[in-house]
Amino acid sequence: MHPTLTFKKLTAVEQMLPYWQLITQLTATLTQENYEQYLTEMVPHNYYQVVAYHGETCAGISGYWMATKLYSGKYLEIDNFVVEGNYRNAGIGKQMVDWLENEARANDCKIMMLDAYVENFKAHRFYYREGFIARGYHYLKFL
Repeated sequence: MHPTLTFKKLTAVEQMLPYWQLITQLTATLTQENYEQYLTEMVPHNYYQVVAYHGETCAGISGYWMATKLYSGKYLEIDNFVVEGNYRNAGIGKQMVDWLENEARANDCKIMMLDAYVENFKAHRFYYREGFIARGYHYLKFL
């Protein structure tokens, strides 16, 4: 049986700041100062977060963007998807993806997308189960 969750959409930097520690479960090197700085730059460009609560406890968080690309049309991109360690393998991730899919559909998005680290095999299996396909490579060039 999966825990019953409530979801809260965050639209302002001040709402997002308290969740820095949960985000560091995925991005351990992210400092609190950089988190605030980056959010200040990101939020004006259609960046949001959704928080999943089990009662009063934060069980998961995901950032997401909505924008348009020539190859896809309007899209929702999942960014920094984290389920709190004690809640993993309890159906939280699926409920979060379902919420994000509903958000995408409500905003007329044609596609959902995300990046997953190459070595994160558990995430790969999860996203495949949720109907995502591997369509390409994400290349980086450090400057």
